[in-house]
Amino acid sequence: MTEILFYHMQRQPLENVLPNLVERSLDRGWQAAIQAATEERLQALDDHLWTYSDESFLPHGTDREPDAGSQPVVLTLRDVNPNTASIRFLVEGADLPPDANAYERICILFDGTDQDALLRAREQWKQAKEAGHTVAYWQQDDSGRWNKKA
Repeated sequence: MTEILFYHMQRQPLENVLPNLVERSLDRGWQAAIQAATEERLQALDDHLWTYSDESFLPHGTDREPDAGSQPVVLTLRDVNPNTASIRFLVEGADLPPDANAYERICILFDGTDQDALLRAREQWKQAKEAGHTVAYWQQDDSGRWNKKA
């Protein structure tokens, strides 16, 4: 079964957390897919991943581009996997993909200050457990470090 990690963001916004997690995934040799729920977030992430750091960037494309299959990171609004990603990041409450078992890991990032996001993450936790996936819950401490809570 797929390992599904829930990241409860409290100290840092998605724009700070996501690039680090994606970099670590690429360091493992994994291709990545990032799924958003809205066009606005997708475009903002597309722009941000090129400029989030003065020292580096994350090479990526969207699933709309003809070379999406050759990209190390693909951004999407749909449940597609054109680059055969091993890890999928879900943001904005994006749904678990129907082919969740095709991934080594799925990371669900949610804003701990948003009540709707918390409720959505709880629904996804229950859904993942019922489907038999291994689930883990990570929360940021006061210094922004991730601690496994469940």
